[in-house]
Amino acid sequence: MGGCLSCCGNSAEETNLMPSPEERRQQQLEAAEKRRQENESRGIRNPENVRRQQQRALEQERREAEAERQGQGQTTLKWQTT
Repeated sequence: MGGCLSCCGNSAEETNLMPSPEERRQQQLEAAEKRRQENESRGIRNPENVRRQQQRALEQERREAEAERQGQGQTTLKWQTT
């Protein structure tokens, strides 16, 4: 008879299996962060190369903007066809 009652009610062991709401929130945050990182790197073989290329592109844009601002007293060369 005691075996039948243990399956119907909440035993102490079952209540310990559920994490507290705070722990559950933390686990959900960690899982969401992991999914975000996986989605960012999806399809990229080498994320470090992509990061370096992005930095190079930003640096090039910065140099071009700096050169435009300074003007350097030089005009750009233009092709003329006659």
